[in-house]
Amino acid sequence: MHEPIGVCGLITPWNWPLNQICAKVAPCIAAGNTMVLKPSEEAPGNAVILAEILDAAGVPAGVFNLVNGDGPGVGAALSSHRHVDMVSFTGSTRAGIAVAQAAAPTVKRVHQELGGKAPNLVLKGADLPQVLPPTVQGVIANSGQSCIAPTRLLVHESQVSDATAVVKNILEATRVDAADVEGGHIGPVVNKAQYEKIQGLIQSAIDEGATLVTGGTGRPDGRNSGFFVKPTLLTDVTPQMRIYREETFGPVATITAYGDADDAIEMANDTEYGLSATISGDPAEAAKVAPLLRAGLVTINAWGPGGGTPFGGYKQSGNGREGGKYGIADFMEIKTIVGEPA
Repeated sequence: MHEPIGVCGLITPWNWPLNQICAKVAPCIAAGNTMVLKPSEEAPGNAVILAEILDAAGVPAGVFNLVNGDGPGVGAALSSHRHVDMVSFTGSTRAGIAVAQAAAPTVKRVHQELGGKAPNLVLKGADLPQVLPPTVQGVIANSGQSCIAPTRLLVHESQVSDATAVVKNILEATRVDAADVEGGHIGPVVNKAQYEKIQGLIQSAIDEGATLVTGGTGRPDGRNSGFFVKPTLLTDVTPQMRIYREETFGPVATITAYGDADDAIEMANDTEYGLSATISGDPAEAAKVAPLLRAGLVTINAWGPGGGTPFGGYKQSGNGREGGKYGIADFMEIKTIVGEPA
């Protein structure tokens, strides 16, 4: 039998706030649980509106509960509380470790979707003008603030120059403007700390020998305030560089050359993360490579997950899944009954 696990503590991030909340609240309700949601303190307003919607829709009192606050305060209290049966957390790997440590004394289930550093493995001989625009879009969307952004482009050494030109054109065509202005552009990143982190990673790559193709540090032209980041491309990036290994969370792409298919697969998997991976190239060839990549999501000539599919990571990108039947099952206990009469 599948039974409700009980009271679930839900801790969600700021970067896709309502999506990440609904990815937890919906299966919690479907599985018969009650829940306490702590949304990100950077983006709490949407959760308050959702609480009003759930109340108006007739969700019984006590099923959905909302508590605002920060991670060290409310998040830690939820994770350690003896009457919380499960914690589902989406956020950074650093914060995920803190949640797991707080939950350990009560041996509650901990479900996590954490950081990523997704590769974009560009197959040798790929039609670059055709396959790169939809996958590089994942670096730009949401101002680069996506845990599955395929920022590490791995390109065969014979096509590095051509790939550089294609990606450069894509990024230079990306406009940056205020978030309250309608139009096809990206806005600022979330806060000063994130802005400074991105600036530091770009500068570290330059200092470590990468070639700046477009973008770079500082604000885009015409901006003297706000946390706006230039869409940036760096080439000659090696696996030893910080920007190759650390999650950037901004509109920054890197290009690293590989020699053969085995090198490419090894480089794609050379990360502590395993949330997602992208393959750009012939779909039939990509389908042969996909099983070799250590990631919970592998996309071919695209960068986002499909509707109703399970989503979650390998390695330090977390455990458990959201979405589809697996996402509901993760919010339930499994009971075996022996000797029940027919």
